[in-house]
Amino acid sequence: MQTDKIGFWGAVSIGVGGMVGGGIFAVLGLSVQLAHGAAPIAFLLAGLVALVTAWSYAKLSVAFPSQGGTVTFLYQAFGPSLFTGTANVLLWISYIVMLSLYAHAFGSYGALLFPADQRGFWTHALISAVIVAITALNLLSVKAIGAAERWIVAIKILILTVFVGIGLFGMDTQRLAPSDWAGWLPVVAGGMIIFVAYEGFELIANAAEDVRDPKRTLPRAFYACVGFVIVLYLAVAAVTLGNLSVDGIVAAQDYALAEAARPFLGTAGYMVITVAALLSTASAINATLYGAARLSFVIAQDGELPSVLERRIWNRPVVGLLITAALTLALANGFDLSNISTMGSTGFLLIFAAVNVANARLAGKTGARPWLAWLGAAACLLALACLLVETALRTPAQLSVLAAMLGLAWGIELVYRRWRERPLHLPIHHRGARGGQ
Repeated sequence: MQTDKIGFWGAVSIGVGGMVGGGIFAVLGLSVQLAHGAAPIAFLLAGLVALVTAWSYAKLSVAFPSQGGTVTFLYQAFGPSLFTGTANVLLWISYIVMLSLYAHAFGSYGALLFPADQRGFWTHALISAVIVAITALNLLSVKAIGAAERWIVAIKILILTVFVGIGLFGMDTQRLAPSDWAGWLPVVAGGMIIFVAYEGFELIANAAEDVRDPKRTLPRAFYACVGFVIVLYLAVAAVTLGNLSVDGIVAAQDYALAEAARPFLGTAGYMVITVAALLSTASAINATLYGAARLSFVIAQDGELPSVLERRIWNRPVVGLLITAALTLALANGFDLSNISTMGSTGFLLIFAAVNVANARLAGKTGARPWLAWLGAAACLLALACLLVETALRTPAQLSVLAAMLGLAWGIELVYRRWRERPLHLPIHHRGARGGQ
C-alpha cells in the first residue's frame, strides 16, 4: 500500500543514519593529524567525492530498484564476472572494516570512563564486549535496537548540533588560517583517510523498492542527506579546531571530539560527547553487522560464496553473521585506528569508483550523463591515489595491509570460482523484484 512506502524524510533518515554513525567520532583526529588547520577543507573534498557518487547511486536506484543495492548495480553493468565477484567480496570486507572502526571508536570512548593507566586494557575489552553483545542481540532479536534507530539518529544529530552551536562562540579562528594548513597532498589525503565517515548514503539504494514516488524522492533524498552531512562535518571540524590545538587533537586522536568539548562545555560536555559516541557507535555496529550478514547472504545466493552462507536459522543469515562478527573481532583488536580507516576508505573508494563506471555503462537505461559518471569514477580514483601516495610517504607498511585486503577479495573469488558447485546466475533480486533475504 502507498501508506506503507518510505517518504522523502524516511529515505533521508536512512542515509543520514548510515553516514553519521561512528565515523565522525572515530576519524576526526586522523584528518587533523594530516591536514592540520585545513581539516574542514579535507572534509569538504571527501564530501564532494561522496556527492558526485550519490548522483550515480540516485540514477541507478531509480533505474534498478531492488534490495541488492550496490551488488545489483555491479551485476547489471558487468554481469557475473570475476571483476563483479571480487568487487562484491571487497564490499563485504569493507563493511567488516567499518564494523572494526565503529568497535574501535566504542572501545576508545568507553575507556575514558576508566583510570588513564587502565585504558589500554579497557579499550580492547570493550571492543570485544560490544561486538559479542550485539552479535548475540542480532541472534536473539534483530528489532531490539533497530526499533530505536530513528531516536538514536535524532539524539546524536541533536548532540552534534549543540556541540557546534555552543562551540562557535569563543573559538579561536586563527587556528583555521591558511598559515596553519598542511600541503595540498596531506590535505587531500586527510579527506580521503576519513572518507569512511561519508559511507552510508548508499543504504538508501537498498530501500529503493519501498520508496514512494522513487523518480522524485530518491535523487532528492541522496542529495539532501549528503549535503546535510557535509555541512555538519565542516562545522564539527571547524569547532573542534577552534577550541583545541592541533597537538591536543592529535594527542587525543581516538577520542578527539570529546576532548574538544571540554574547553567550552566542561567535564559535563566531555561526558555527554562520550556517551553520545558510545550510543552512536553501538547503533552503527548493530545496523552494519546485520547489513553485512545480509550482504554475504546475497553474494552466496549469486553463487559467488559457499552455499553455507545462504543457510538460515530463525529466518536469519546466522552463518554470515557469525563469520562477520569473528572477522571484526580479529580486525578491531589487531590493527590501529589509522590502519582500519585507511583500509575502509580504500575499499569504499574502489567500490564507489566501480558504481560510477556502472552508471556510465548503463547511461542508456539510467538517463545519466556518461561524462559526469566518468568524472565521478575519476574523482574516486584520484582521491585514492592521493591517499596511497601519502600513506607510502608516511606509513609505507600500511600499503602491505591494503594489498593484502585487495588480494584477499580477489583470492576468495578466484578460488571459489574454481571450486564452486553451481553456476553463477542473475538472481531475481538483481532484476528489480523483491529479494528473499
